[in-house]
Amino acid sequence: MSNEETNKQTKTSPGQTIAKKNNNEALIVWTGRILVGVIILFFWEWTSGRFFNEFWISKPSLIVERIVDLTVGGDLWYHVGFTLQQAIIGLVIGMVLGTLLGVALASTHWLDKWIYPYMMALYSLPRVALAPLFVVWFGIGMSSKIIMVIAMVIFVAFYNAYEGIKNIDRDLLDMMKTYKAGRLKTFTWVVLPSITVWILTSLRLNIGMALIGAVIAELIGSNRGLGYYITYSSGLLDITGVFTGLVLIMIIAVILEQIIVQFEKKLLRYR
Repeated sequence: MSNEETNKQTKTSPGQTIAKKNNNEALIVWTGRILVGVIILFFWEWTSGRFFNEFWISKPSLIVERIVDLTVGGDLWYHVGFTLQQAIIGLVIGMVLGTLLGVALASTHWLDKWIYPYMMALYSLPRVALAPLFVVWFGIGMSSKIIMVIAMVIFVAFYNAYEGIKNIDRDLLDMMKTYKAGRLKTFTWVVLPSITVWILTSLRLNIGMALIGAVIAELIGSNRGLGYYITYSSGLLDITGVFTGLVLIMIIAVILEQIIVQFEKKLLRYR
């Protein structure tokens, strides 16, 4: 076999080179993340009981032990499933309503000017203060908690969709008018691709907001869920239980955010 034929076989394509580079970067990122996490947990474990009273800050080993106990006892999914269910339902409803409202207002002239100040006024209301009202209006069941999640989520979705519409390249819209494209085609080919990044950004931000809303509602009144478990543990001065609930919330947020990141990579592969 000649040297030329050997070089052709061993030569890599640009796509393979880019894929290899991305894999190397992903490996470095995840290695760094794991290393940082290990350092934080080790420092927490080492200082607890030495420099700080274990009663006040607990320690990672005790939290892991508690999670194992909850799993074996069947209480883990009992609480996590309830919080996750209402958070996801409220997240979906809030994202849809907020995005549609943002697109509708940004696409009109006078309606935008009339209603936008009231949206800002509603956004300034502390949703934590509204939680007791939601319990009075909708009861202590799941409905009040879903409403609370929607109240936390809808404004982030609204403002991202609103700004996404406002920042669309006007030359593209003028081009669609030149070709006499209808509203449906303009929305499909220009508006939707332009605001997709904004919608995905609001979705990633709203994961934390949805969990916060669900936990706040559970803190006000509930007999299950991570918010209830934190309140119950706090009443017993069980600091390990409180930290266990907080750690579980963070784990859920990270998992959901990574799901959205992978979905975003596939959806925006054309970029």
